[in-house]
Amino acid sequence: MKTSIAVFLIFLGFACNRPQRENVDFKEWGDYWFQGKAEINSYKLTQYRYGEAREGEAVLIFVTEDFSRKKHLKLDHPNEAGRDKISVLKMNQTREFVTGIYPYHMMLSAFTPTKEASQGLKFTASSQEWCGQSFTQLNLKSGNDYKGELFSYFEEEGEKSFSIEGIAEDDLWNLIRINPNQVPKGSVMMMPSLIYQRFSHSDFIAEEVFIRALDISENRSQLEVTYSSGNRVLKINYEKQFPYQILGWEEEHTNNNGDKELTKAERKGTKVIDYWNRKAIEDEFLRDELKLN
Repeated sequence: MKTSIAVFLIFLGFACNRPQRENVDFKEWGDYWFQGKAEINSYKLTQYRYGEAREGEAVLIFVTEDFSRKKHLKLDHPNEAGRDKISVLKMNQTREFVTGIYPYHMMLSAFTPTKEASQGLKFTASSQEWCGQSFTQLNLKSGNDYKGELFSYFEEEGEKSFSIEGIAEDDLWNLIRINPNQVPKGSVMMMPSLIYQRFSHSDFIAEEVFIRALDISENRSQLEVTYSSGNRVLKINYEKQFPYQILGWEEEHTNNNGDKELTKAERKGTKVIDYWNRKAIEDEFLRDELKLN
């Protein structure tokens, strides 16, 4: 009986010792990311939609949170959560632009463990425009297996559940911010961005991609992701030095007729601030500092 208990405790100890990220200076990282503030970045957006380039605005917000391993939700009482608590870096990405008379409002969220060597735990994307709205969610089940759900106003899509295996493109942004060395290089199986899926209404499948990092200047690097189908290339520009801020990105899509559509974003402003405490009318001047419309 005592032997069985000892074996169980040893097994439990191994189960709790989850692999940690390597080659990351978490002292430097924590000084920046655990100061109780978020990093907000605003971008001038050129979004291709319906065959034309639309001028708009994008925002990237990065902030750390205490997350529930089981529920994949932000913890209300992290000090009481015990081993259910895991630290994540959250990215919220918004895109706003107008197509003719009506506007698009899109939002993507990604939740990536900070210290544990794990893929992103959860990804969500929503799209609202005058025709209707849709919502997609992916949850990591194990390894690189995700369970997904889609709720859409399109009859052909409707409400459905699906499974998908691979690395999420939407995880790349947080991995760069943790440390670019956390991004896998070479050939991998990847799920296209949930925002791209909304635009293309394509099936939820993983595709082989080739990932490489390029030096584009003395202070800047670029992550390039090329899909094997030949119809999509993503390029994310970021600072070489910590905290590896995102300076802009490009998404090149090639249509079946060979025409290319280039969506791009160029940073306008950045600020580290506890924005959730800045909700009074007198705080609206902060939008001007971020050059937000």
